Amino acid sequence: MKEAIFFDLDDTLLWDNKSVATAFQKTCTYAAAKVNVDPNELEQAVRAEASTLYDTYETRPFTQMIGINPFEGMWGTFDDPGEDFQKMKEIIANYQREAWTRGLSKLGIDDEALGTELALYFPKMRKESPFVYEETFEVLDQLKGKYTLLLMTNGSPSLQNIKLEITPEIAPYFDHIIISGAFGKGKPDPSIFEHALDVVGLHADEVLMVGDNLMTDILGSSRAGIQSVWINREEKPVSEEVIPTYTINNLRELFDIIE
Repeated sequence: MKEAIFFDLDDTLLWDNKSVATAFQKTCTYAAAKVNVDPNELEQAVRAEASTLYDTYETRPFTQMIGINPFEGMWGTFDDPGEDFQKMKEIIANYQREAWTRGLSKLGIDDEALGTELALYFPKMRKESPFVYEETFEVLDQLKGKYTLLLMTNGSPSLQNIKLEITPEIAPYFDHIIISGAFGKGKPDPSIFEHALDVVGLHADEVLMVGDNLMTDILGSSRAGIQSVWINREEKPVSEEVIPTYTINNLRELFDIIE
């Protein structure tokens, strides 16, 4: 019998990929109104440049451990306690400018001023584009009060809290919220799952972990002895190394498992 359910946030409850894609679409369309550039080509160029640039910083090992991806870096401020976050805070404005400026340059447009403008425009568009999966609240409504609900999300506390602030309906469903940047290690490190078990006061066999990412949510929960539910909405390929206890395509299928 399960007493608690642990949920991932991004692309499990929040449709983060769609939010990022929408912010890119709006920002690149804005750029196309100013210079002769194809919005789709600009998005591809900026995504590529951002990913490459992100890997060059000394903070990369820390961001990998905490679970902060390059596109979160495109709109975060990282004004969080700790030396590593403060290092990120120092470089992040330049990173955001460079990603857009280099993306433009890749398409033959050398315009640092526009790169700076787009770097400021993108975070605004991301904050204006919160998306939640259609079944998220329906499922949480049915679980609330029957199970202890814990939200476990990788990332910077400041950034993950902004996501919760712009979708204020989510946080009240949860009895506990754990953010990797505040804990000090991110999924798949088993210590964050063990910490969550301590928080809810339960054993691993009394808990179920629900998440979309095989290499963080599912791998980490398996290392901690927690049964897992992989939500695979996009029909991603399965892994021979990381095997979830259950696989679903929609959060509504969770009820068949827990019943």
